[in-house]
Amino acid sequence: MQTRNNNNAQGIDVSHWQGVIDWPKVATSGISFAFIKATQNKIDPQFLANVKGAKAAGLMVGAYHYMDDAVTTVDKARAAAQVFYQAIQAAGGANLFELPFVLDYESNKQNLSKATLTANAKAFLEEIRRLTGVTPMLYTYPAFIGNFSGLSDYPLWIARYSNQAPVDASGWKRWDFWQYSDGQVGGTLPNGDRKVAGINGPVDLNEFAGTVSDLRAKYGKKTTPEREKPMETVAELEKRITALEKKLNMSGKEPLPKWAELAVISGKQKGVEAIATSADKSVPELSALQMMYNIGLLDPDILAAIRKLKA
Repeated sequence: MQTRNNNNAQGIDVSHWQGVIDWPKVATSGISFAFIKATQNKIDPQFLANVKGAKAAGLMVGAYHYMDDAVTTVDKARAAAQVFYQAIQAAGGANLFELPFVLDYESNKQNLSKATLTANAKAFLEEIRRLTGVTPMLYTYPAFIGNFSGLSDYPLWIARYSNQAPVDASGWKRWDFWQYSDGQVGGTLPNGDRKVAGINGPVDLNEFAGTVSDLRAKYGKKTTPEREKPMETVAELEKRITALEKKLNMSGKEPLPKWAELAVISGKQKGVEAIATSADKSVPELSALQMMYNIGLLDPDILAAIRKLKA
């Protein structure tokens, strides 16, 4: 695999173990990106705060899931992917993250076979790709990567605490990200240090296989600017306003739509004061009334209670 390069974009990966992070200070220390732990058995207690802080500081952000040893089958792997996806949704959804979603798979205390480890990893990765529409990435280290086969179509984040390049393995001939230090041993930042401002204690150090510009070109959000629309004339605006007023007019002259007949009749019989029209006109009140009717909420006692609360 390729070697390190001093021009490569520098980043970190963090979890609750780093405590509260001063993300603006991190951003001023030469760090361009951050992978943030989202889940293991449950959501990481600092995940949401870390995502918010890193995004606000202008860093490119990714999220990772640590595959727990309790995951021993493909069904459990898919369930773990669902937990991970729920955390992504809680943070703001897949579109909030620029960097790939990551499966961190590095432990086998259950002594599972290589075939099972590969199947579990594949099930998780495929489920995340299905849920997010984004190709995820695998994180592991050289002594563990030999457990996987047939997964090299997924990008690789390799962990090796050294400046010596990892060797090709299990179908991978290159890495997209390299975790070269845990903040205590291994390689150093281009400035020769392992300390990152804004973080108390050690933190994992990583680099992307390219410059910051390369990183943003590959993973940055690409938006196509909309063509400027000509301003509407006063006459056009007045026409739109008139049409809107007509749509919202509660004159009651239009015939009652068939779909709302039973609900409106029942509502009037029960004394629903909000019914001021039988017009269709896509009036939200009719739809709400129909739903109330369908689930049996047009009950005099319930309506009386609602009026009391309103008063």
